[in-house]
Amino acid sequence: MELKEINKFGRELKEILNLKTSPVAVGLAADENDIPQGMEKIGESTRHCQMVDNVRRTGSAFYTTLDDHQCKGGAAVMGMSEMGEKLKNGEFYFHLNHFGNIEAARKTMEKVPYVTPFSVKSIMYAPLEQATFIPDIVVIVTTPRHVMELSQALLHTSGGRIHSSFAGKQSLCGDGVALPYTTGEVGVTVGCSGSRKYTQIVDEEMIISIPVARLPELVSAAGSMFN
Repeated sequence: MELKEINKFGRELKEILNLKTSPVAVGLAADENDIPQGMEKIGESTRHCQMVDNVRRTGSAFYTTLDDHQCKGGAAVMGMSEMGEKLKNGEFYFHLNHFGNIEAARKTMEKVPYVTPFSVKSIMYAPLEQATFIPDIVVIVTTPRHVMELSQALLHTSGGRIHSSFAGKQSLCGDGVALPYTTGEVGVTVGCSGSRKYTQIVDEEMIISIPVARLPELVSAAGSMFN
């Protein structure tokens, strides 16, 4: 798939579904040499969920390294580092009173999707219609109705079901990037306490994440179903 085609898919998705913000192209790079020439580093420390939200609303584009990720848990599940022990064993969320016991917290965190630690050196972000790199994942923050329509379009040709899972933890990073990246499956998730607190994602929005290889069938079906 060529970059011009991917950009075209981004424009078409926005038009067909009347999306209010852009689909976000996310690229996981094993080497900083994979960063397109001229692409700027973000220049500030912030969270992955905030990066996705800023890109979809403002049209900004940038790449990041581990130091740019304020949320180290998010960076870890996307393969930039090892997850901290207190997060990994559930202690962090248990002390926030998100779980009634440490075992429940541990059991949940053991099931969080994650990319192999230290396999990712940089993560790139851009609106899909303007991306200068081939993304791995497309993250769309939108209404439940649009998530329904996107799900229907993804099943239009081959049928089946969307198989996804979530826990309201590590949502835009684990569910939104790591799950589709490692499994090739579409990810549907509802956000988490952090992403709801630190972004402008509203109560009426949720998230669907699509491996880039599935863009052609998605856009083709959406065009025939909803135009």
